[in-house]
Amino acid sequence: MRVTTPPDVETLRRTHFPKKDYVSRMLAAGAWSATVDGDKYVHWDRLRFRTPPQGVTLEEWWLAIKSARVSMTKWLPCKDAAGEMFTLATPDPLLRYLSEADRDLSGRVPIPEQLMNPGTRDRYRISASIEEAITSSQLEGASTTRKVATEMLRSGRKPNDRSEQMIFNNYQAIRFIRKMEKEPLTPDAVMQLHRIVTDQTLDDPEDSGRLRTSDEIAVIDTKTEEVLHQPPRFGELAKRMSILCDLANEKTPKFYIHPIVRAILLHFALAYDHPFVDGNGRTARALFYWSMARSGYWLCEYLSISHFLRKAPVEYARSFLYAETDANDTTYFVLSQLATLENAIEALHDYVRLKMRMIQRAQAILRQSHAFSHRQLALLGHALQNPSMVYSATAHANSHEVTRMTARSDLNDLAKAGLLIRLRAGRGFVYSVPTDIEDRLERLGAGK
Repeated sequence: MRVTTPPDVETLRRTHFPKKDYVSRMLAAGAWSATVDGDKYVHWDRLRFRTPPQGVTLEEWWLAIKSARVSMTKWLPCKDAAGEMFTLATPDPLLRYLSEADRDLSGRVPIPEQLMNPGTRDRYRISASIEEAITSSQLEGASTTRKVATEMLRSGRKPNDRSEQMIFNNYQAIRFIRKMEKEPLTPDAVMQLHRIVTDQTLDDPEDSGRLRTSDEIAVIDTKTEEVLHQPPRFGELAKRMSILCDLANEKTPKFYIHPIVRAILLHFALAYDHPFVDGNGRTARALFYWSMARSGYWLCEYLSISHFLRKAPVEYARSFLYAETDANDTTYFVLSQLATLENAIEALHDYVRLKMRMIQRAQAILRQSHAFSHRQLALLGHALQNPSMVYSATAHANSHEVTRMTARSDLNDLAKAGLLIRLRAGRGFVYSVPTDIEDRLERLGAGK
């Protein structure tokens, strides 16, 4: 993946700013803007293929864009491998993304109670955690299918190979960051997180949970074998980790950084430093989730960011390169991650809308059904609202003031119809709700 480095801005300034009419020409041409087409924060790599405003050269246009960005740019406490500081700008697209993400991720967009009661919420959170564990691992080479990986995590069986171990580790890491979300981030906590992420997956087990001890590492394009990024020297990593933790704990910088931007910058900083021999990407994405949870964005638990990163891995990598090649401007990476977050939020709302339609159709089928007693219909209606519920003959009998024999008959008939799952519990049985109960009711209503 090749990214074209922009022209040197200082050279352009010496060449063009002395011209008396430069600023007026740029303003007249509408070229003096931080964005292109109103909302695109464009890198030179893409701008060079665009047609500049009339009477303006590409280089003059780029200089005008970079000049317009200066007033909205701040210096970050993190530095690149050469000791130059990273920067962050706040163009209009970034502010729009943050406004919408604040609204959605803090729960201000209402989600129906049927989908957010405690039982349902836990089921959806677990599903999202499994999806994130799988796709975050697949981004870094895990080859296990989603079906096999899901079965492993849900059943609790041990991993069979390295790919499964990566996914298992990611799932454990997600559980770990939930426990530490109220605690400040320390270098030891990052080491522990990395130890969980890489357990039994590294050639040298001693590398798990420790900073790399050499500079024999680089980010390479797997297709062209081109070196895309050379991380900082290993002797600097301990100091850089402390700087990262200060950023995570809001000790730096002195100016305000939006919590979502801070979480994204943690992701960027750890991935840039590449402090470990392997597992850097997975650890960086886990830190993003930790920071979001710590800032109160509880709905983020129901999102899988890696699911969308995996769909566009080239854009993910390119956003790093854009930042590195354009004077350490992290805005490219932040905007890319905000767009990914927006896609994940929209996917969640699409899923919620789909589930609500399925529940409503299932409820309509139940209202029209003559195949079940009023007691069974009441239980099925309750099961749709509480899919993690487990029913017993005793509880069903007490709820409807019938004998335990009648209650058992009700539950067994529903199990035979495929609408409950009968499980052995001691000397008796309990009945759980199938995960696809809405589909089963619809098939039943269609006579299938």
